[in-house]
Amino acid sequence: MSKTSSKPRHVFLVDGSGFIFRAFHALPPMTRPDGTPVNAVYGFCNMLMKLLRDTDADHIAVIFDSARKTFRNDIYPEYKAQRPPPPEELIPQFQLCRDAVEAFNVPAVDLPGYEADDLIATYTRQAREVGAEVTVVSSDKDLMQLVEDKVVLFDAMRNRELGLDAVLEKFGVGPDKVVEVQALAGDSVDNVPGVPGIGVKTAALLIAEYGDLEGLLEHAEEIKQPKRREALIANADLARVSRELVLLKNDVPVERALDSFAVREPDVNVLAKFLRDQGFKSIVARVESQLGGAADLPSAKSDPEKTGGEPVYELVQDEETLARWVDAATKAGLVAFDTETTSLDAMRADLVGFSLSVESASACYVPVAHKPPKTQASLDLGDGGAAAGDGESDGVPQQIALERAVELLKPMLENPSILKVGHNIKYDAMVLARYGVEIAPVDDTLVLSHVLDAGLHGHGMDELATLHLDHTNIKFSEVAGSGRKQVTFDYVPLEAALDYAAEGCKRHAAPP
Repeated sequence: MSKTSSKPRHVFLVDGSGFIFRAFHALPPMTRPDGTPVNAVYGFCNMLMKLLRDTDADHIAVIFDSARKTFRNDIYPEYKAQRPPPPEELIPQFQLCRDAVEAFNVPAVDLPGYEADDLIATYTRQAREVGAEVTVVSSDKDLMQLVEDKVVLFDAMRNRELGLDAVLEKFGVGPDKVVEVQALAGDSVDNVPGVPGIGVKTAALLIAEYGDLEGLLEHAEEIKQPKRREALIANADLARVSRELVLLKNDVPVERALDSFAVREPDVNVLAKFLRDQGFKSIVARVESQLGGAADLPSAKSDPEKTGGEPVYELVQDEETLARWVDAATKAGLVAFDTETTSLDAMRADLVGFSLSVESASACYVPVAHKPPKTQASLDLGDGGAAAGDGESDGVPQQIALERAVELLKPMLENPSILKVGHNIKYDAMVLARYGVEIAPVDDTLVLSHVLDAGLHGHGMDELATLHLDHTNIKFSEVAGSGRKQVTFDYVPLEAALDYAAEGCKRHAAPP
């Protein structure tokens, strides 16, 4: 991750406040073991980690707002005055996100009296003066005035750059005229007044005709439309104030030098400790994998142990074996979990089995409601009859009774110190709720994929396994048949069910 150089070539300036809010609204509520909300921190860490991994920038800083009151409130007291306070559960996460930046060994920068956008504008100017390219990691329209040939915005949620074309599409003018358009159109979100009755499209047409705001106001009496003419004349001072509000200051007396943003390798132990303190065990595993070295992770090898790099799948048909897997998950504090059911409708689906994985090389499947395989389906699937097992009675496979299996799993699934990882785990949670189990806390690879890569590709587990792990999953049709001959999972022979369910669960134990 180290890309230091004596002179900046490519500078990444991350809108930290924007990152926090987007992460908070993108992820469901999460709490660490002491009850502190951490969903925004979790999303923030994931996005920052991905940025650091993917960028070629040699200088990076995360820029934060310092406080709600800035010099703009002295110009116009109503500026942003209508904004409600942040949600209560978000407030403690602001400082934790700043702590996260420090843990990643990235500069966290703010300055009282100024907004993050002003600091970004100032550092952008400084970087361009030394010939560096600049990527502003934000999709905030207010920052589009900074765009030029060597300055782009980067929308990390959608993984796309916003350059000159994006500015023209948004405002109808180039970056050098964005401020003029915003001054006329105003901004209800920030309580920038603008000129009543003039929107972005009309403002763009007027600026294109008259050059800038002052040119327009000087010729306001020439405007043919009566309402537009009267609005411009009556609100000329408001338009000028609005321009002051939206114009970013690029001469802020910043306290940290641009050179201090040179990329530095994080201390894996410092970073891992911060992440463990938040309960982010899955991110700790990725940190250790990417940065090397022991991140002082808790060690818990499940039975059976991995051998030769080949996956080991175990069919769990008795309480003693299930107890071993539950114990391994409890000691590790992290378990991949999945359910197999009779339907895709969580409100109607009956539980057929569970799969667990504590490490990427092994997994198990716990059948609880399998029936004797249907004869024709068994023949179609190449199986000579009833599957697996000693102790079968009347063709029913040996398995732990559903109620007893739920009873054994429930304490682990509800333990707040154990992170459960799944794909579309909301479905599993809805199914389990019908059996009296409230699974928490959880990580969802489906949600994470949407947050990190949005519209880049599909987010099904099969596609993600191919994309991130170069692995082709067993298809449902390969074990349950297809078309009119397809059976529900409770009729799938246990050996086929084991490979299908355990493999899918094992993928969660090796997150992208």
